Amino acid sequence: MGKQTSLFECHQQAGAKIVDFGGWDMPLNYGSQIEEHHSVRQDAGMFDVSHMTIVEVTGDDAKSYLRFLLANDVDKLKVSGKALYSGMLNENGGVIDDLIVYYIDETNYRVVVNASTREKDLAWMAQQAENFSVSIAENNGYAMIAVQGPNAIEKTNSVLSDTQKAAVEGLGVFVAADTEGYFIARTGYTGEDGYEIMVPVAEAASFWNKLVEAGVAPCGLGARDTLRLEAGMNLYGNDMDENVSPLEANMGWTISWQPEERDFIGKQALLDQKQAGVKNKLVGLVLEGKGVIRAHMKVIAEGVGEGETTSGTMSPTLKKSIGMARIPKEAGEQVMLEIRGKLVPAKVVKPCFVRKGEALV
Repeated sequence: MGKQTSLFECHQQAGAKIVDFGGWDMPLNYGSQIEEHHSVRQDAGMFDVSHMTIVEVTGDDAKSYLRFLLANDVDKLKVSGKALYSGMLNENGGVIDDLIVYYIDETNYRVVVNASTREKDLAWMAQQAENFSVSIAENNGYAMIAVQGPNAIEKTNSVLSDTQKAAVEGLGVFVAADTEGYFIARTGYTGEDGYEIMVPVAEAASFWNKLVEAGVAPCGLGARDTLRLEAGMNLYGNDMDENVSPLEANMGWTISWQPEERDFIGKQALLDQKQAGVKNKLVGLVLEGKGVIRAHMKVIAEGVGEGETTSGTMSPTLKKSIGMARIPKEAGEQVMLEIRGKLVPAKVVKPCFVRKGEALV
């Protein structure tokens, strides 16, 4: 038996199929992954993401520490609650993890990292903190619930207190409001609008049930993966890892090169890679023949070379098989996938297939 979130009994009562995910017992689905997917695309669905790790970074050097630790620059954050997406890199420029950091004030930041990388992330963060006046502390006081979909904000607001409603009114994208013990962020991992909400552990089950009563559909890890892939969002361990730099993982936009005098872990390796020329790119694929794209399939770019798929699925929205692949930079708009010994044509597209319910390919 793995670790369980404070919402585990809610999942059991709802008849969830429970699977192991990064050492946690998590819901894969509640009966129909496809229906859960469509709930998020068309209405409102919610996910228990309490297995993710919340880290409080505090102290006089919190800002300078994070400016060194992360490829993106927290100096961009000036308003309390504003969030930033970044890679945390090793010295070779590989991605140790991707994360979101929230600015509270100059000496107080909240970082959310992936569940499967918790131990190595905390160890790396502690190691890099040795030369800074900073405290790194895991915060286990919250459960986390992601409510996503075109009606997610309206339905969530219907169960918030008047004070909480006032706090989130007009809340911008990638901004959080800290209100009555709830940390409500307008972020997500589905390509839809919505919130990711940190709820005090003791109140999590009650809040979850209120959302159910408001018409928000419980959704599992299966739908979360098809939704994020349709939205072209990377999955750590698949689309990037410690051996892949942001420049080859469609994460170049998360690197802050300015100001030039700022140093960060992995910077020199990235500069060297840019100077030598990036060899590969992460692209989207739409299968044009029969089959389903899965991770680790061979991709052949005729006359150029070979690559490999990193993620793949059958898109419930598009009714086509889609995926992401790391292929030679010179590859064109058509490639061939090796599926069960046969070559199947696929179209190369930007790695974003669906956003806010709209097909982009």
